[in-house]
Amino acid sequence: MADPATLIFDFDSTLVRIETLEALADIALADHPEAEATRTEIARLTDQAMSGEIGFGDALRQRLALLPLTREHVQTLAERILDEGTPSVRRNLRFFRENAHRIIILSGGFREIIAPIAERLGISADRVLCNDLIYDATGRVIGVDATNPLAHADGKPKVIADQNFPRPIVMVGDGWNDAEVKLAGAADRFYAYTEIVRREQVIEVADAEAPSMDELLHAEGLAGRWSYPRSRIRMLLLENIHPAAVDRLEEAGYSVETRKGALDEDALIEALKGVHVLGIRSKTAVTARVLEQADRLMAVAAFCIGTNQIDLEAASAHGVAVFNAPYSNTRSVVELAIGLTITLMRDVADKSAAMHKGQWNKSADGSRELRGKTLGIVGYGAIGSQLSVLAEALGMRVIFHDLSERLALGNARRMRSLEALLGEADVVSLHVDGRNDNTHLIGAAQFQAMKPGTLFLNLSRGHVVDIGALAKAIGAGRIGGAALDVFPEEPRTNADPFDSPLMGLKNVILTPHIGGSTEEAQEAIAEFAAERLLGYLNRGDTTFCVNLPNVQLAEVSGAHRILHIHTNQPGVLAELNRELTAAGLNILGQHLKTDERTGYVITDVDRDYDPEALRALKSVAGTLRFRMLH
Repeated sequence: MADPATLIFDFDSTLVRIETLEALADIALADHPEAEATRTEIARLTDQAMSGEIGFGDALRQRLALLPLTREHVQTLAERILDEGTPSVRRNLRFFRENAHRIIILSGGFREIIAPIAERLGISADRVLCNDLIYDATGRVIGVDATNPLAHADGKPKVIADQNFPRPIVMVGDGWNDAEVKLAGAADRFYAYTEIVRREQVIEVADAEAPSMDELLHAEGLAGRWSYPRSRIRMLLLENIHPAAVDRLEEAGYSVETRKGALDEDALIEALKGVHVLGIRSKTAVTARVLEQADRLMAVAAFCIGTNQIDLEAASAHGVAVFNAPYSNTRSVVELAIGLTITLMRDVADKSAAMHKGQWNKSADGSRELRGKTLGIVGYGAIGSQLSVLAEALGMRVIFHDLSERLALGNARRMRSLEALLGEADVVSLHVDGRNDNTHLIGAAQFQAMKPGTLFLNLSRGHVVDIGALAKAIGAGRIGGAALDVFPEEPRTNADPFDSPLMGLKNVILTPHIGGSTEEAQEAIAEFAAERLLGYLNRGDTTFCVNLPNVQLAEVSGAHRILHIHTNQPGVLAELNRELTAAGLNILGQHLKTDERTGYVITDVDRDYDPEALRALKSVAGTLRFRMLH
């Protein structure tokens, strides 16, 4: 086995996301009349030094001379430097702490600023090589220790040579003075670190580019050796998903691409080439054909409640986990249902349209209060049950029908059949799921069963209502008004046209599928679905997964985790354990969960093993998906 490398890290824009002198300038120049010009000059000198246009020592002295820097300013930055850690360094704290004995921090920066980060990473003070500031009697910074090679050009190669570190030596940094280490022969490999800043001159002379700490460790065969680096896992988010999801996923180190609209089947197949995770809302159909050709797809997140747009059986057959956000927009949908009910009761939409035409029609005819009316809720899940509570608080009497056993909230009363509910309700509101069995759940017969003048709402799925039958029932006066937020055919983008036989009918409100489209709901959905994806990708957790067995898992600690998704057939676990035993892997913990279609085995093993041993696990009969985590 090759000797372990000595890893030497730069500090600014590598271990932290700032340039120390620029941050100190912001502090020292607060309220200074020439602050902006001085900051600009310091940034220019920093860029020139990092790109190799001027010597580092000259740039350091010029920048210090520009600043009215004091001990207090330095202490201020030192106290908050822990908040400036580079994101991927934060994700890999365990690696730094476990390998601190072979890590060096080598920087032209200042000890007072670097020390807190070094301590957080578990790196001892004697392994931090940097400049020391010199203060005068009043506490003003007057320079750095000139006897330290790091205060001068070519200082880093000289320090490494003087220290006689064990080879091979790997240098990691963003600047030209880091590249000089390799060019001078003081390092065996040099990685241009580009998570914070990308300097083309530095990349050109590097052995490789490291966009993150995950990529670096993977390239060096260290902590990322058997897991795929997060930055190489590609995510595609469609249909204008809230930026909170993008921020959370990128913060975790994943590569995220976003598109505003939905994609048809052929376009989606093309877009999914090389993509590991797909995020959609309600308009993108993930069909069996899409899943068949998406060879790298691991997970799909529906940033909405429903998943009927996804072929769940096909996803399970390919070991693709599907998540949704079943509760995040519940309140938004309920509030819209209440508002539409009031609007229909008072004929607000038609009266408002008349006012816009200059027609004044003040009349109480047909206008009614909610109080004392009967609301019939079809589907008493998360939305239906919350609607029940709010409607009752407004004085309505609530009845409901659901195929599943549900706890009635408040004074709500369960109806034995849909027909019984339709015959008693003044207002009927649909909140059922999108399963195929619900197609045309409400048609001509059901509208005929309703009381004359019933108000009808559908905020669930477009295909559950026969739109033609509804239009006839409204025209005949059987239905006194209707509000629909969902339709059997919906435009894929806002630029596409909409058409419906309900357009222009009296006391009919049509809204463009906005039930869950509030800022609060979309942010909550984004956060919930993103966290579910991260739980699955980072630790194998399938809580709230709609098509695979649900297993709640803790973070991987001190072990490697093997995730094995397979068809539910006899003997898989026994064969998997035989292969683990044959490979000499020590099992630290194991979970098995199955449903009628799929089995999910999670096995934590000791980290000391031959990676070739994993190949046999992929060939276990019935294997659908195999992943390694640590």
